[in-house]
Amino acid sequence: MQIIDWLLLIILAICFITDVRERKIYNKILLPALLLAIIWNIVTEGLSGFGSSMLGMTAGFLLLLIPYLMKGMGAGDVKLLAVIGAMKGASFVLLTGVYMAIIGAGIAVILIAWRLLRSRQLLTLFYRNSLMNFRMKLELIRSYSSNKAFPYGVAIAFGAVVTLLTNGVISL
Repeated sequence: MQIIDWLLLIILAICFITDVRERKIYNKILLPALLLAIIWNIVTEGLSGFGSSMLGMTAGFLLLLIPYLMKGMGAGDVKLLAVIGAMKGASFVLLTGVYMAIIGAGIAVILIAWRLLRSRQLLTLFYRNSLMNFRMKLELIRSYSSNKAFPYGVAIAFGAVVTLLTNGVISL
């Protein structure tokens, strides 16, 4: 593992913790990490390293820009993915985006099911002879999912770790 990989793991751990505890991913963590990523890539790869950092940062930023503009994502999540891209490049951040989306969807399904179960609505939702029509069931699911977001930095962090694992950077 290179120094940049260790730095990435440290940044992910810090952002994971602050996002879970405070629902915040702090600029005071992301900005120095971004600068270190760009400097690292310039020092190790020269001008092509700078280009790789810029392309990765742009790819990471653009991946979450539309969800952010639709108020489905926080600015810290967008910036965290941009920093990951600056550290590891465009192909890494795009693969991270795929894993992040899968993990985020899994977390969302589990949270919705948990909230429905806690409210004793889950059995009503899936009971075969329920008199509820499909539209009413969708509205019930929507009411338990849309008003209670979860810290998406968790999905981003796990997505990046899975990408590190699949790229052979870290092993279990």
